[in-house]
Amino acid sequence: MKILKIIALILLVSFVGIQFLPTERNQSDEVPKTDFILVNNTPKNISSLLQVSCYDCHSNNTEYSWYNKIHAAAWFLEDHIKEGKAELNFNAWDDFSDRRKNGKLKSITNQIKDDEMPLFSYTLIHREAFLSDSKKNMVIKYLMQIKDSLQ
Repeated sequence: MKILKIIALILLVSFVGIQFLPTERNQSDEVPKTDFILVNNTPKNISSLLQVSCYDCHSNNTEYSWYNKIHAAAWFLEDHIKEGKAELNFNAWDDFSDRRKNGKLKSITNQIKDDEMPLFSYTLIHREAFLSDSKKNMVIKYLMQIKDSLQ
């Protein structure tokens, strides 16, 4: 029994101790000229949906929630954000070639249609990020217009 108390104490001290380690934060005050919303002069209703549902993981500026203050969650989030930005960073949109933009637009629309994005785990905590069928259709229609304009 005494060994369990010692193990519990060590775990508690370790958990508290890691809270003081610094974490990377994906935050920037500037919106680059290459940003998807700026480049495409995106309508307000679509840009709002993209910012709420996509930009936390796919841009250079994440709106962090309370749970990011817990280091285990913060490390998971930072890894997830790095993966998301590596796949697509909306802030770097205009740096892509037209061919790459077409590929990204096709991928985005397919993932929205197939309910792969936004991630279910993300929408559980961020209910405002959930895309109803009508919102999905609106975003997909807009993305297809952009895709058609590139060809």
